[in-house]
This record gives sequence, C-alpha cells and structure tokens, in this order.
Amino acid sequence: MSSQRGSFRGRPSRGRPSPSPSRGHPPGSQAGEPPSSPQHQQSPSPQQALQSLAPPPPQQQQQQASQSPPPQKPQEQQPQESKASTSVKQEGRAFVKQYGTSGRSTRVIANYVQVSKYPEGYVYQYDIEIEPKDGRFTRLPPPYMTRAIYDQGMRKYRQSKLRGVPMVYDARKIAYAPNPVCDPDETLRLDVDYAEDGRSNNFVIQIRQSAVINTSILTDYLRGNTAIEISDIQPILTAFDLAIGSVIHREMVGFGRSFFSRKQMTNTSGGLELWRGFSFSFRPGIDHLYLNVNTAVTAMYTPGGLLDSIARLLNVRDLNALRGPMSPNSVRQIGGFLRGLTMYMRHRGVQGKRKVAVKGLTKVSLDKESFEWTDPNKPDSEPERITIAEYFRKRYGVVLRYPFLPGLIGRKNSVFPIELCEVSENQRYKGKLDDKQTADMVKFACQRPNQNMERITDILRSLNLGQQGTVNAFGIQMPSELTKVDARVLQPPTINYGERSRLPSVTPQGGAWNMRDKCVRSAGKPLRYWAVLILVDRHTLPDNRAQTFITTLVNMCNRTGYRIDHPQPFIMRGNLNANISTEMQRACREIRCPPNESPQLLLVVLPSTNTQVYQSVKNCAYTTLGVQTQCMQAKHMQRPNDQYCANLCLKINVKLGGINQTLPEPDMQDMLLGKPTMFLGCDVTHPAPGEQGKPSIASVVGSTDFMGTRYAATLIQLQSREELVSRLQETIVRHLKLFYKKTRTKPQRIIFYRDGVSETQFAQVRDRELLDIQRACASVEREYKPQITFLAVLKRHNTRFFPIGRDGDRTGNCEPGTVVDRGVTMPMFQDFYLFSHAAIQGTSRPTHYYILHDDSGFTIDTIQRLSYHLCYTYAICTRSVSLVPPVYYAHRVADRARCHLVDMGVSFEEASSMSSGYYGGAGRDTSGVRENTEVRIIRTHDLLDETMYFM
Repeated sequence: MSSQRGSFRGRPSRGRPSPSPSRGHPPGSQAGEPPSSPQHQQSPSPQQALQSLAPPPPQQQQQQASQSPPPQKPQEQQPQESKASTSVKQEGRAFVKQYGTSGRSTRVIANYVQVSKYPEGYVYQYDIEIEPKDGRFTRLPPPYMTRAIYDQGMRKYRQSKLRGVPMVYDARKIAYAPNPVCDPDETLRLDVDYAEDGRSNNFVIQIRQSAVINTSILTDYLRGNTAIEISDIQPILTAFDLAIGSVIHREMVGFGRSFFSRKQMTNTSGGLELWRGFSFSFRPGIDHLYLNVNTAVTAMYTPGGLLDSIARLLNVRDLNALRGPMSPNSVRQIGGFLRGLTMYMRHRGVQGKRKVAVKGLTKVSLDKESFEWTDPNKPDSEPERITIAEYFRKRYGVVLRYPFLPGLIGRKNSVFPIELCEVSENQRYKGKLDDKQTADMVKFACQRPNQNMERITDILRSLNLGQQGTVNAFGIQMPSELTKVDARVLQPPTINYGERSRLPSVTPQGGAWNMRDKCVRSAGKPLRYWAVLILVDRHTLPDNRAQTFITTLVNMCNRTGYRIDHPQPFIMRGNLNANISTEMQRACREIRCPPNESPQLLLVVLPSTNTQVYQSVKNCAYTTLGVQTQCMQAKHMQRPNDQYCANLCLKINVKLGGINQTLPEPDMQDMLLGKPTMFLGCDVTHPAPGEQGKPSIASVVGSTDFMGTRYAATLIQLQSREELVSRLQETIVRHLKLFYKKTRTKPQRIIFYRDGVSETQFAQVRDRELLDIQRACASVEREYKPQITFLAVLKRHNTRFFPIGRDGDRTGNCEPGTVVDRGVTMPMFQDFYLFSHAAIQGTSRPTHYYILHDDSGFTIDTIQRLSYHLCYTYAICTRSVSLVPPVYYAHRVADRARCHLVDMGVSFEEASSMSSGYYGGAGRDTSGVRENTEVRIIRTHDLLDETMYFM
C-alpha cells in the first residue's frame, strides 16, 4: 500500500473478511437503479416523457391559447400497490422501489388525503406585475396588500377580460389558471381602485403568460418515470397548493402554505400571542397524489397599542421606570421587536390613520428632541424651535402622557411618539423567541396524537375542499378523509454493558431502559486531575451541600464502572460577574498536575441556565484551556439524586474516552456485511431570520471505532446561508486519518448521513458532496475506493402517523421501531419514515430517511434496521433517540459552534441622523459588524480535538 499520498502509512489493513456478493442488488446495479422490468402499460414512451417536460412550441401555444385544452378524462383507478416493488421501464432502465419485509406488519393513519382526481392536461402560468397607476414601487408591497389589490381586480374583471377563468395568485409575482385568460403574446391590463386607511389609490395589474405546464408529467412522475425530476413537477404542485389556498384564505390568515386563526390563541410574553392553525401542501406518493394536512402553531404580534406591547416586552408595569436613557439591552429588545412590524398612528381624528415604517429610536426623549417648525396656520411667522411633544400639542392638540420616552424614527427622519402607534392585525412575528416564549410555544403546540388527528379531520370536513369551485375548476377532486397505509414494527436491539454488570445485556421495551445494576461498557481515563468551580454564593449553596453532592457523584461513578482516583477535588468559589475565563484559569491552576499531565475536568456549577455564562465557559474550555467541562445547575446540588449523578457520570465517561453502551458485535457485523465501516454525520445550520452578518455553520462528525460509538468532530464556517459544505474534502481526509489512527484499519465502507437538505436540493448536494468524499479517499491513497452509502435525513417535515385502535404506545403514538416505506413515500427515491424513539408527550414526529446513493450492497431492510438500532447507541441516554447518533452529534456540535465565535447578533447601534441622533436598526442591519464571509475550519484546543467534548 502506497505511503506517498496519505496517512494510511505502512500498515496493512486488518479489516474483517469481505462478505459474499451484494445482497441488495444484482451485479452492475446500484441502489435505486436495478435492472429493467416490464414497462407499465400506462407509462408514456421515453420520447413522450421528455417532450412533456417542455412547453409546447409557439405555434402550438397559439392554438392552445385560442381554444380550450382537450377535455380531461377521469383518472383511471390505479392498481393496488405491489407488496414487493413497482417498476417503470425508461430508456432501457427501470426504477424499482424496494420495500422492507422484516418486522411485524400493521397499519397506521397518515395525515394525508388521497386525491381521487387531478387534471391531465394543461395549467397556465402567468407573470403578475402590480404597480401604482402613476409611478412605481421601490419594492413590492407586503403580501396582504398585493393580494387585496389582486382580488379586487379579479372581482371586477373575471367575467369580462378574464373570460370567466379563476386565477390563483401567490401574492408576489406568479399566478396560475386552469384555462387561458389571454393570448400568449398579449398583456392584460387591469385598472383597479384600492382603498386602504380611508384613502383610495389607483393601481394597474399586468398579466402575461409565462409558461404552459403539461400536468401529465405529474402522472409519469408518480409512476416512476426516471426522466422526470422532482423540480419538474414543482410548478404543478405549487399551482394546486395555491388553488386550495385561495379557498382557505377566506377562513384563515395565510402565510405561504400555513394558515392560522385567532379563534384558538393564547398570550405569551413580550407583546406576542400564539395562534393555532394548519399547513396544507400537495405531495407525490406511490402511484397517487396526496394532500398533506398538519397542525401548526405560530407567534403573532398582539394587535393594539404599541406602548402596551413594549411594556410587556421590557417586563415593566409602571412606565415611569423608563425615565432616563434606555439601556443598550432595552434598545436591542425594542429593535428586534419592531423589525418588520407594520404600525399605524392615530392622531388625526376623523382624518384616519397613517401607516408608519420604523428604522430606529431617538437617543433623547420627546420632550427634549427638537426641530425648527413654522406653524402652517401662521405662514408669515418666524420659525421656532420646539420639541416633538410640543409639536403634537400645537399641531394636533394631543398632549403626550409619556413625553419622557424616546420616539420612533420613520422615513425621512420623521419622529413618532410610541404611545400614538398601534400594531395592526394579523402580523406574524419572524424574530427569535426567547426561552419563556419558546416554552409557551411548546406547551401550546403539545397535543396528544388523537387530538391532533381530530383537529385535522375537523378542518377537512369544515373546509370541504373537494367541493369548492376554484378547486374543482383546476380538476382536483378528493374526499375529506385521511388515508391508511401499511407499516411494520421492527424489533429493538440488544444493548450490551460492561462485564461487571449484574445484567450485561438488556433488550429495551418501549424504547427505554435503565442503568440499574449496570456498568459502562468501557471506562474512560480514570479521573485524577479535576476541580469544581462554583459560580454561586454560599448563601444559595452552602459548602457542606456542595461537598455532599461531590461525594455522591464520586460514589455513583465508581459504582457505574468509571473510576475516580481523586475523590476530593479542589472546590473553588468564583465570581459570576467577573471574567469567566479568568475564574476558570484560576481553578485549573489549583489542580496539582505532574509536568506531563493536564487538567482533565472542570465541573462548573451555574446559578441557572444562563446562555451567556454557559457560552463563556465553553469558549474558554474549547479555545484557551483545553479542559473538559461539565456544567450543571446549582439546584441539582441541593439534594443529591442518584439518577442525576448517573447521568453526569455517563457524560463524564464519554468525554474522557469511555463507551457507555454498545450493540452486540455480531449484530453490527451482520448489518455491516463484515466490513470495517466509518459513520459520518453532517448538518448545516443557518442564522435566524433577520440576522445579518452571521455565518452558516457546517458540522461533521466521524466515528473512530468499529462499533460506531466513538466520534470526533469538525466545524466549518461557511458564508451566510450557504447550503453546500465547502472544504468537505479536507474534513473527510481528517476523519479518515482519525479512523485509521484509532483502529489501524482503513474503513472499507463509509455511511454518510446528511441533514439539513430539502428535497429539491438532493441532486445538487449528493453530486457535490459525494464527489468530495471520493476525492478525499483518493487523496490519501490513489487506489483507495471504499463503498459509500449517502443518506439524507429530514426531521422538519409535516408527515405524521397515528396508530389504529390500541396499536400505539402509552402516549397514543406509534411504537418505537415503526417504519413506513409504502404509499405516502416518494415514488422516485428509496425512502422511509422511521419512529426510532418513544415520545414523552405530544405527537411524535418520524424521521424521514432518503437513500441518495448506495454502492455497498445493502438491502432496504438492512439500512432500516441499521438506522433504527444505531438510535439505541446515543452515548448519554438510556432511551432510543429520534434520529441516528451521527446526525444527533452533528446537531450538538453545531449548537456548540456559537461558543467558538464572536457574538455577531443584530442589534440597534448608534448612527448619525439629521436630528440629534438615533438608535438605528429596526428595519435593516446596522449591527456595526462586518459580515464574516471567510470559509474556514474552526478547530478546538489540541487536547480536545479528538474527543467527544461536545457531549
């Protein structure tokens, strides 16, 4: 083996023998691309399928525009789904969707409605341009306004210029119609009068045909035609989504594909309230089109006085507490709240109200902010300098009750009193929720599965979408009942613990087990050099209670199989208000280490879950000290609890190189076909909406042992909102070297779980990142070509399943191990939904796995079982988790990324203006931080870089 190109240096592979020939696919085929099978009788020819992807030629478009498309025939009843596979021949090749067979068969209810009929003809796409009759918009108005203008035009012209054809509009630039409304080369011009706030305005709507979409390609896609990509059918699905959305908009407030009502709402903190609603979207399935309906919750601005909202935001009961200059934190909070908010001023009596756009706050109060003013009732008088408070009294007869508050800066630096502004209705909050709001959101959204299913069923019957005129005009028919699909329940794995355990093996029931009478599988490096840093005063946490807890923790660790050789660590009190890094360094200096040793652990006791302090602790540990840290809240020290101490032990053992539990080695080798395998997990996280100047972060974790239990992590800073992982090749090389360093063996197989990718990005991400993995392998050794399995993992989706009768678990959810790969899965992917965990409360959400590439010879049963069993190996938990540990660890690493980076949050910062100055940033990025677009690998301290520090 060549040693010129990499780190597999001079040592032969000691991997286990190669397995027998591929069990998953015949020779010469890959997953998802088996050999040909007989052509489906209703499938179009390859030439017809390719032609259907493009719009008709101009001459044909002219004919289609001048006459209605051919009459639509009812969709033929589809054959029952095959229990083995479905196939469609396409250009000599056929896509065969494999279905798993292992496990106990069952049936579940999906939150999908099977569409009984949809058009197999044409849908017409139009460009919509809305402009004022005199002038132009500098930017497109908000959706509620464009929709209102458009609806006004539809009511006025539908039976005349629009030929009686209904059109559905996305409230931005695009509309769809089931029949032509104008000739292909014609531009319809609709003059519309639209009144808002008591003032009438004239607008022009221009309609131009932009595409003619052949909807028969949707049928081809549902039947597995490999010439059609999911992006090709997206315009059809969008048109159908808008068709049902036009009906739901009459009853509820819509945002994209989600719709909400204030009829079911609750208040939360910070001037916000929570609304319940639903999401609606059409989804392709096996041989059928489905409408997916799911419950949803969103945060909305509380309508009414802005002053009341700001008082709730700042948590003040008496507004007199706001006298004097505002603190930077208060200014930042108000700035985040006002960003993107539409408000009105009511100060003109019968003249109505005035819309206000805000970009900042004045630096001084309204009784001090002044300007030169000439009284319009006395045009010959000399200009005088008056305050804003005086101006409103003289100009409008309004005496401000709170002139000591700052004012709002609007366009052209005009100033408005907060107390005269009102928050308009039906506005969605797009900012980041704080901890209290998040907890309220979770509580409000948490409903048992049967409650969610009843709400979905009720809204379907109430809307009766299948009988609505606009929906029928598009040729869509469907019942108001949810569909049932076949499912299977996989058997849980056996979990192995240390040999000193009274019961070294356990088979979990209901996705959970306990550590009673069990020892960790292998202990990490014994703990000798450690200290305790308490950032709490003695009154809150006396010394004796702290010492009692340490004794309990040491005893529990020793009973659990992890050795603590120094049971009496140095305990230091730190100052929470001092520099946290300095306090940690002081504590580490008190640890008496030999010359060649470093501190192993710093147990940090925090007063609460303060994010800022926690990040400071981790930042110092990761970048400066290179010491493992374990944070805990002081309240847990008050009364030592064995279960809590056992959980801490699991975390400490993993951080110091131990393994808590494993799957049986024979079972792993059976699933991995006897080949040494490296597991990789990757996730990309982006800044929150409205946050500018923050980079996106990619996290990659790779296993460093044969059992997929030990991992190392790499962080990559990307350009803001970048989805593809730059420098992935370099990162994969690092993990290949680490795997070889720890095992002295080359991985013969790589299983790559990729999170954070949408279905329309699958092809792009797979092609780019699969190539990076292959190049990484070739760069360490020219002929090194391990088998690669590439899976996409989606957790944020709207698919839910409900057990039938008493077939669920104690919470009413599907049992752990339930897998669905039929009916409502994708027709052109090897994909499956997996419930790998037991929900504690609420409605469980399955994880959606897509096999995008596989040259490892896995069967679908093997991949499903492997993914499920891995969820029992999450290092610090005695429960199965909701997604495979490589992805779960990548999530944790990405979450820790903020500890490596300088805080670049969006906030109000001082800026100059024509007045005496103001705090800017309500509607734009004025954070004062230059956007960091550098792509780089973020390294932790050398002492932590190859450990599971992120646990």
